[in-house]
Order: sequence, then structure tokens, then C-alpha cells
Amino acid sequence: MMAIDWIGFGYAAAIAFGGFMGYKRKGSVMSLMAGLVFGALSAYGAFNISFNQKDIKISLLASGLLSLVMGMRYKSSGKFMPAGLMAGLSLLMVFRLLLLLMMSIGG
Repeated sequence: MMAIDWIGFGYAAAIAFGGFMGYKRKGSVMSLMAGLVFGALSAYGAFNISFNQKDIKISLLASGLLSLVMGMRYKSSGKFMPAGLMAGLSLLMVFRLLLLLMMSIGG
């Protein structure tokens, strides 16, 4: 029986939605493309985790890269929305994935 990674899918949806909102509000095609690419990568990672809790590679890559990029954007702009929020969510996701991996190896 598989445990669906609802948190991972929710994170993926938040990223895709954020990209869409960046496009809708500012007309930023780059936000839309980044949101769709990282959202799809995160959804694929959540799909993999649903079948094997140790398979965090894709999710860790997407959330790690996004936390880095958005963290740098937050640092340079000082604006919490959207860069700070996405950086924080992505960093929480990285911690969650590492904890998930440690628990699956230990147990």
C-alpha cells in the first residue's frame, strides 16, 4: 500500500500557483515558466515519494534549488512576497525531505 505524499503535492501546487499569479499580476512570463517547471518537478518528486519514501532526489533538487534562488531574491529585494514566502516554504520542504529520508533509513 502506498502513502500518497499530500504535502509534496500541495507544495507543487503552491509553486505552480505562485508562477501563475506572477504572470497574472505582473505579466512575468519567466514567473509562469519557472512556476510550471518547478511545480511539475515537485509533483513528479511527490509521485516518486508516494511509491518509495527514500526516493527524494527530484524533490530535494527542486526544493533545494528553489530555496536558494528565492532566498537570494528575498535577500536582494527585502520583500517577503513572493520571494521570502517561497524561500521559506522551499527550505521547510528541504528539511522535511531530509527528515523523511532519515526516518526511512533508521526504521
